[in-house]
Amino acid sequence: MSKRILGMTIALAMATTPVAAETVKVGFITTLSGGAAIIGKPMKNAFELGMEHVGGKLGGMDTEIIFGDDKRKPDVAKQLANKMVKKDRVDFVTGIIWSNLLIAIHGPVTRSKTFLISSNAGPSAVAGKKCSEDFFNVAFQNDMMPEGMGQHMSAKKIDNVYIMAPNYQAGKDMMKGFKRTFNGKIAGEVYTKLGQKDYQAEISALRAAKPTAVFVFLPGGMGINFIKQYAQAGLSDKIPLYSAYTVDAISLPALKEAAVGTFGVQHWSPDLGNSVNRRFVEGYRKKYGKTPPFYAAQAYDTVMFLDNAIRKAGGISDRAKLRAAMRAGDFPTTRGTFKFNNNHFPIQNIYLREAVNDNGNYVTKTRRVIISAHGDSYAKSCPMKW
Repeated sequence: MSKRILGMTIALAMATTPVAAETVKVGFITTLSGGAAIIGKPMKNAFELGMEHVGGKLGGMDTEIIFGDDKRKPDVAKQLANKMVKKDRVDFVTGIIWSNLLIAIHGPVTRSKTFLISSNAGPSAVAGKKCSEDFFNVAFQNDMMPEGMGQHMSAKKIDNVYIMAPNYQAGKDMMKGFKRTFNGKIAGEVYTKLGQKDYQAEISALRAAKPTAVFVFLPGGMGINFIKQYAQAGLSDKIPLYSAYTVDAISLPALKEAAVGTFGVQHWSPDLGNSVNRRFVEGYRKKYGKTPPFYAAQAYDTVMFLDNAIRKAGGISDRAKLRAAMRAGDFPTTRGTFKFNNNHFPIQNIYLREAVNDNGNYVTKTRRVIISAHGDSYAKSCPMKW
């Protein structure tokens, strides 16, 4: 066979060999062990449900999901992120419940030119001057919901409030947000240990301060323990309790009557009537036998966000085109109303919700919109313009 014929044969073989299809790879980091798994497992469940609802393919492309348990430790989260970026070569890292963990991985992931998508954590540290074109938050910026509660409690003429949160980035952001819009006196400002179980000392100090009301941010098991102890101390009927991300579908089955009558703020609720939310809530209840918490709604929205952006960008190879598709923020969300600010954090509604006993079912019900299309206070410091 001549060299010319051989060359033609090889060229023909190359031309007829199918090119391997590009695969979207997503690293999902959340807390799946220890007490905080009460939050992480519903997020994982909802992400998997979302993948089912898009046919197992993001943007119509073959998709591989790699789950990692961060054990609520920043060093573990960083190790997982490094492995996913360098060894697994993921296109997106997402998940992340805790703000201190998000801060730990933010730099390494974004510097690697990998998209980082937060499904929960919204620290102020990456919302302003340190915003990144490769970081998007599809949940909230930490200060936002407490800003709504501060405004609501001021309008209610509540003038003396005791505030409490865990001593980490999100807790500090939440209290800062509340104080930004609350016009009354702060009777006490306390930061507890992350994951704390016993609040007797804090409750004694709170009682002695004689506030008109209490505002707390104590997510997951922390909120369950605090509210139970608050009720046992006989304070529920004496000092009204308000919260952010504390009384929800995770805590209500354990709290029941102890939580009834408390008010909270959130950007999502299972009773929102849009079609995406109805499909999500019904699908989650059918698959897992429970009402989903807001953590789950955010994880589900993350799937819809990625699916929509990849589809509109025609794949993942053109990062600029993909980023522009993500910035559009017009994906089918459980929240109904959502768009991105210039810092890639959400602009969305803040709802007032009340915990109620609905014929033996303990749920939160939306009472009204406190602020419509609310953006965070740090976007003005973000240098990104698009």
